[in-house]
Amino acid sequence: MVYVDYLVLTGNDLAEINSIKQLLDKKFKIKDLGDLKYFLGMEVARSSKGIHLCQRKYALDILKDFSFLECKLASTPMDYTSASKLSWKSGTALEDRAPYRQLVGRLLYLTNTRPDLAYAMGRLSQFIDYPTDVHLQAAHRVLRYLKGCPSVGLFFLADNDLKLIRFSVVDWATCADSKKSITGHCFYIGKSLISWKSKKQDTVARSSSEAEYRALALATCQAQWLSYIMNDLGMPLTESITLFCDNRSVIHIATNPIFHERTKHIEVDCHTARNQHLSGLTHLMPVSSSNQLADFLTKALAPGPFLSNISKLGLLDSHSPSLREAVT
Repeated sequence: MVYVDYLVLTGNDLAEINSIKQLLDKKFKIKDLGDLKYFLGMEVARSSKGIHLCQRKYALDILKDFSFLECKLASTPMDYTSASKLSWKSGTALEDRAPYRQLVGRLLYLTNTRPDLAYAMGRLSQFIDYPTDVHLQAAHRVLRYLKGCPSVGLFFLADNDLKLIRFSVVDWATCADSKKSITGHCFYIGKSLISWKSKKQDTVARSSSEAEYRALALATCQAQWLSYIMNDLGMPLTESITLFCDNRSVIHIATNPIFHERTKHIEVDCHTARNQHLSGLTHLMPVSSSNQLADFLTKALAPGPFLSNISKLGLLDSHSPSLREAVT
């Protein structure tokens, strides 16, 4: 991985890595910083149990720069009672829009290791052009949430199987301005979260089933791409990718080769999901809404459900007692 003049080398052959470093040093006179510990604001802690990736210093810098180091804590990134009502018409337009844009831009970079912020930042980034005092207040709530857990990040288990699992969910027609649906999906390798997305759909769905079909097609394409990546890394999948969906009608149509007349307008998406299912790449499975791990990517949840959902993502706090034992 290369960013300007910073390089990260990785692989399972230490001799080959050392050979590449010697070659680079001969050509460009590089400085070898040793094992990866800090890169572009991301902190890496490694032990025999796995690797923890977080952005604690970056998060604390944001809190300091916006004077929120001593703020009152919030239990969730967004207020579940008002998040769905956020729109272009909410509040009074800000005279100086630069602080809001700067804050949202910096918080967006945090989502590289903080999936718990993905939905909130997806919503707040929609108002960059015309932010209001209500939008700024919502962004400040993200800072109050961040103050309580700046060290949370991804944990990749060393002892993990290579089975790829995906959860997909949609919140139908929840955008207050466009009535578009919010799609959310997350992928795991074993118990480790590796990919997630919270995104507003491009078109307005005429039914919740249509929205779910399109979400399934998007996640299927992502599953196919991840299978290519794993194959390139020398870790080909040995089992079908399990796709969990909490809408049984979606599973029925995706696995049924005979389409009903009413589904013609979404036939392309159905074929995308169905063809990969029939090829054996994916295996569709139902899941209850209470066990839908991608739910936090489509809506603002109450504190109880939010914390329950987040606890199943494999996120760990580098300053919690359990992780301090793991990385020492």
